Amino acid sequence: MTTTEDRVRPNETTLPLLPCPAPEETLAFWQALGFEVTYKQLKPYVYLALQWSGFQLHYGPAPKDLDPSKETSGGCLVMVDAVAPYHATFAETMRRSYGKMLVKGLPRMTRYRAGASRFSIVDPSGNTITFIQRDEPEDLEYGGSAELQGLARVLDNARILREFKMDDRAAYRALDSGMRRRADDAPVVEQAMALAALIELSVALGKAERVPEWGARLQALTLTEPERTQVEQFVADPAVLTPWLADPT
Repeated sequence: MTTTEDRVRPNETTLPLLPCPAPEETLAFWQALGFEVTYKQLKPYVYLALQWSGFQLHYGPAPKDLDPSKETSGGCLVMVDAVAPYHATFAETMRRSYGKMLVKGLPRMTRYRAGASRFSIVDPSGNTITFIQRDEPEDLEYGGSAELQGLARVLDNARILREFKMDDRAAYRALDSGMRRRADDAPVVEQAMALAALIELSVALGKAERVPEWGARLQALTLTEPERTQVEQFVADPAVLTPWLADPT
């Protein structure tokens, strides 16, 4: 006798169906990143399908009161073997299409620090598409590793908030508080890493008025060449540190 289990084959395909309050803007954005539109319908209701490499994004109607700026529309995870090539490819097409990296507002792509295992793209409809490395560690400790103390633990917490929760604002608050409470007895290189991250986050969050403050404090620190490299590797874009990170030579 044939059962339902006998007829089921493990070859299913799951596709995200994301709410789309801004269809034309969403289509234009993904096309600018190199996606192909495989289906487009705007009436009597929205249905869009796009494809790039081996995955697809599908969009459907959105609730009338959905506000894309709140970034609570929806999202999906894209599991990959290595995230760096994906970020590099999208960064290149983004610069080619828009003349710059989109790092604030909608749409945008989060920064990628060498060695990180995920990054996100937020589309014009407020959906977040997160690319995650398949072998990403599972034992993350939000709040900083219990094995670390002082500013080192703050730095670890900020790294996880930025790279895993994609929460720049929370990372900024953690570092700002950590520098006020933990900097005095912290090693110089840890202070420099925290200040470097605060400079980068200030730019990304529209808090540029704080940059000279953080920059002056970073400039006043004396770092060895290995420490300087360690600081540069803690941020996604070391270029933002150029005016403030003194060359030890």
